[in-house]
Parts: sequence; C-alpha cells; structure tokens
Amino acid sequence: MGAKPEEQAVVVTGASSGIGAAIACHLAEQGHRVITVQRRAPDFLGPRGAGSVEFMEADLTNARDLSDLSGALSQRFEVGYLVNNAGVNRPGSIATVTDADLDAVWQLNVKAPIALIQAVLPGMRERRFGRIVNVSSRAILGKTERIAYVSSKGGLAALTRSLCLEVAGDGITVNTVAPGPVGTALFDNGHPLGSEKRAKVIASVPVKRIGTPLDVARSVAFFLSPDSGFITGQTLFVCGGVSVSGSGGV
Repeated sequence: MGAKPEEQAVVVTGASSGIGAAIACHLAEQGHRVITVQRRAPDFLGPRGAGSVEFMEADLTNARDLSDLSGALSQRFEVGYLVNNAGVNRPGSIATVTDADLDAVWQLNVKAPIALIQAVLPGMRERRFGRIVNVSSRAILGKTERIAYVSSKGGLAALTRSLCLEVAGDGITVNTVAPGPVGTALFDNGHPLGSEKRAKVIASVPVKRIGTPLDVARSVAFFLSPDSGFITGQTLFVCGGVSVSGSGGV
C-alpha cells in the first residue's frame, strides 16, 4: 500500500517566492517532505521545522521539461499531495489579447497542472489517498484587463469540480484556493507601500488589509490535511471578503 499519508511527499509548483514559497515553508514546518518545482531554486532548501524542502528544476511551459518531470515524479517519490500554484498573468482586454498571450497563460495555468495531475494520480489511486489543491484567483469573479488570466484561472476552478467527481471514490480530494490581494513582491511593486494605489485596494477590502502569503498557505494546508477528506470540489476565496463585497479591487 506504500507510505502512510503523513510520510508521502508534497509537490508545490512555483515555490521560489511569494505565495508558493509560503506554502512550501509552511508545509515543511508542519513536518512534510516538500518538493518544489520551478525554474529557480528557492533560498530555503534543506531541513525546515519538522520537515524539509527540496528542489526539482523544470520549466513548466516547456513540453519536454514537463514530460521529464512527470516521469521523474512518479518514479522517485510517493506523492500524496499536489499543489498547482505556478501561474502567469498577461494583462490585456478582449481587444488586445493575442494568441501568444493565451498560449503562454493557458500552458502554465491549466495544461501544466493537468499534466502533473496525470503524473501523480496513478500512485494516489493505488494508495487510496491523495490531496490536490489548485491555486486560482479571486479575479475569476470578474476583473477588467485580465482576459487571458481569468479565463485560465476560471478553467482551473472548473477542472477542480469535474476532476473531484472522477477521483472521489479513490480517497482523493481536489479543491481550489482563490486568493485576493496578497502582499507579495509582485503586488508590492505594482502597489508600493504608502501609495495611493495601495490605499485604494486596502479600502476596497472589507477586512481593511492586504492578505499575506501565509494566509493563503494556511488555507492550502487545511485542504491538504488527511482530516479534510469530506471536502472536495470546492473553491475557497482567501480574499478578506472581496468576493462577497464585489468591489473588484484585486
């Protein structure tokens, strides 16, 4: 039957910084063996808390890299947990979005997650246990100038709902976490501390603050828990209430 759930590896994509880094660190501190997958190694490799963080280099937009990675994951690790966090945004309206934008965004935000799910699913089914979390965005509820991004992230949430029905009988859950405005380096660059632009976003959030990467990491950890086996097919908005207020300030 393989390793017990608590002994199985966690794969987190896009974990060199931001939300992905917070997810990887938080899970390692909880005692997991975390395998991060992206082009650049994180600066927190090795033992961390009761667990550890490792790195597999791969460009998830490259078909050969993705194929090699899929084979390596299934051969080298007993993966019980998969977090599809890596993503890319190419802002643009319906009038300006291009085929290149759509290809780039859908490759990383949808096709790569599907390939990784296909890679780890046979092992999960054999062991009768698995947890998959897809990271989407509050923006799927509506945001201008994000045609490529929201269509792909909305597709990821829809994938969650359909996939969960296919694998529920195998002891595998599939859920989505959809963050709102989170204070990553990328967000801070576009919304500098003390700027009017940042203040406007904060004012639009009902809890009157920007989220932290750890806020998202804790939500992911909740879905990954072996104790969360009766929750599947769900989308959790980690957004400070923006998904309810409809402010669209993200």
